[in-house]
Amino acid sequence: MTDYGHRLSFGLSLTPAADAFEQAQRLARRADDDGLDYLAVQDHPYQAGYLETWTLISHLSASTSRISFMTDVADLQLRPPTMLAKAAASLSLITGGRVQLGVGGGAFAEAIASMGGLPRRGEKMVAFTEESLHLMHQALAGGVVRMQTAHHAVTGYHAGPRPPAPVQLWLGAQKNRMLAVTGRSADGWISPLNIYVPPEEVPWRQQLIDDAATAAGREPSAVRRIYNVIGTIGAHGEGPGLNGSADMWAETLTDWAVRLGFDTFVFWPAADAEEQLSLFTSEVVPAVRARVASLRGQR
Repeated sequence: MTDYGHRLSFGLSLTPAADAFEQAQRLARRADDDGLDYLAVQDHPYQAGYLETWTLISHLSASTSRISFMTDVADLQLRPPTMLAKAAASLSLITGGRVQLGVGGGAFAEAIASMGGLPRRGEKMVAFTEESLHLMHQALAGGVVRMQTAHHAVTGYHAGPRPPAPVQLWLGAQKNRMLAVTGRSADGWISPLNIYVPPEEVPWRQQLIDDAATAAGREPSAVRRIYNVIGTIGAHGEGPGLNGSADMWAETLTDWAVRLGFDTFVFWPAADAEEQLSLFTSEVVPAVRARVASLRGQR
């Protein structure tokens, strides 16, 4: 596969569990201080034990000064695209441009319906998602926004405020049709966790995105590539995902950057989150940056 040449970025996934709120605050401040690029928060509002994602991100943004936030990923079937774009633009303005939007078509139809959402499946979900991306791109650019389709009836409103920095739309996708939407219409691909899309299953997905981008007249390198990586750094036994020493992690993420084409890695700690964050930021991240820079310099 291709190294698309983007600057490497690293993030931490924060669990939005209500009973882990204080820990989320500590982790956010620590990640901000330690130089990570992103704090990522999943979006499952139908989970009774989870805080609402946008509320949590808004709160944490006020207690940090540098780090950016991303939804990983916001459910478009429960969050009207025009309002989601409005919220992102507003928070971007308030935080000085520290917001990116990971979005998804909504994978859990029954859960969506349980909250009063209109669950779409198959081709309808794919069409709805691609139209939502176009709608949000319009809204984030400002001006009058209109769209009349089977899935959207936006008759014309004046979008704003415009964010001070671009709010990119990164699409969570796993299967063929949504991967093609990513290549045509999204600013980036958010891969599901490495336990759901293992590295050996990445190349054909990247190629599908590249082909769709090329067919749409886009450079494949215009599409960011984000990998959610669960695992444990150090000697903690066998858990889910990637397990091994900090050096093994650095070697593996370097390979996934230069061979598989990922430019951003979001770490989901499978052991003690605060200890794992310390190892990730102090031992893994700088080693990956150095190794990738060295390999790129040899070309």
